[in-house]
Amino acid sequence: MKIFRTNYSIVVLLVGLLYIGCKSPIAMEATDTSKLPVNYAALKDSTNSANINWRDFFTDKYLLALIDTAVKNNYDVLTTLQEIEVASNKVKQKNGLLLPSFSLGANLGVSKVGRYTSNGAGDASADITPGQLVPENLPNISLGFETSWEADIWAKLRNAKKASFTRYLETVEGKNLVTTSLIAEVASSYYELLSLDNQLSIIEETIAIQKNALEIVKVQKEAAVVTELAVKQFEAQVFNSQALAFGIQQKIAESENKINFLLARYPQKIERDKMAFTSLAPKFMQVGIPSDLLKNRPDIKQAELELFATKCDVQVAKAEFYPSLNINGGMGFQAFKASYLFTTPQSLMYSIAGDLVMPIINRAGIKAEFNNANAYQIEALYNYQKSILNGYVEVSNELSNIQNLEKAYQLKAQEVGALNSSVELSNELFKSARANYLEVLMAQRDALSARLELVESKKNQLMAIANMYKVLGGGWK
Repeated sequence: MKIFRTNYSIVVLLVGLLYIGCKSPIAMEATDTSKLPVNYAALKDSTNSANINWRDFFTDKYLLALIDTAVKNNYDVLTTLQEIEVASNKVKQKNGLLLPSFSLGANLGVSKVGRYTSNGAGDASADITPGQLVPENLPNISLGFETSWEADIWAKLRNAKKASFTRYLETVEGKNLVTTSLIAEVASSYYELLSLDNQLSIIEETIAIQKNALEIVKVQKEAAVVTELAVKQFEAQVFNSQALAFGIQQKIAESENKINFLLARYPQKIERDKMAFTSLAPKFMQVGIPSDLLKNRPDIKQAELELFATKCDVQVAKAEFYPSLNINGGMGFQAFKASYLFTTPQSLMYSIAGDLVMPIINRAGIKAEFNNANAYQIEALYNYQKSILNGYVEVSNELSNIQNLEKAYQLKAQEVGALNSSVELSNELFKSARANYLEVLMAQRDALSARLELVESKKNQLMAIANMYKVLGGGWK
């Protein structure tokens, strides 16, 4: 009766400990309250320019060649490929944990036990073979394999594998994100280079006009129509424009070097049609509906995958509170002499054991890890919501930017037309002494400034289109 009570107490204690060990805290989840608008402002568009391949979106053959080289050689792209490889290997590593591990080994050694021990006393009175006592120094030769396996009864290993595979998909989206950003950057840098070529051409053309005006003023000075002051003013204007030309040439060199850097090559001339800038027209963009961002933007897809991975991490951390079942075994041959090693069944050995282990004392540490995993999950949810909001805001900003740049370009074009007419008019009036030289200088300066700003405005339009392509999630498909 006393034995029964003792065994009953042990069973109750074990059940209580099992209950304590299996009891885990509840995971807290933040509520996803974000809801995308149905459309952008008043726009209702069913098609999306992000679905167009970059080889069809851009039409300049020189730009297409540059983008193709960048996508293949850019160091950031190559780095992401290695990150994908690392993530892929981690998935294989996690998959390996689901399978039993096998190891084959051999052992050679010698041992001596004390005579005044149970093993030593037994060996001293036992025959290892008929008529031969167990030697005091006993050799040991063994050959066989061992195996171990953790039974994934709580899906801990499977959830860890899911998390690892999801993060592998994240690295793929990371490469897509780098690719779409790279394409937009190469295109923007190329448009900037063409605009600088155009600005340099305008300045050189203006310098020729200014030099011609300077010669006229010199003749008029000889005729005592104007003073030396007028000559110096016209000379200063020529020098200013020449200095401005050298500044543009420096910017051209830097722009070429920037493109070469994106293409992962040392500085060299960038092939382009310098006269193509004037014929370039901003592409009409179709933005689709906001929900397209969820499947087109790599950064949003990355955030979504990370959210799922953190949920798997929570399940892994939760499983740490439960008992784990480990099965270990082995089989092989063992003998004290090599000649007896494969003598069966005498030299045959095997073992199998199962361990059921659950945490009791270190629950505080496991709970801290669980709380961390839970906090990372909530953080990932906020990052996901933030990435969606950021994507919508970026598209809205670019829509407004494109519309305003178009209006500004039209007004700037009218300004340039008016100022070009004023230059011609001031020159005619100056020749007939109906306008002074300061009016001519002001007209030339304002016309040059406006023409350069017109080029800058068109460049901004083209760059806005390239950036819109990026923020819509185009370029990686």
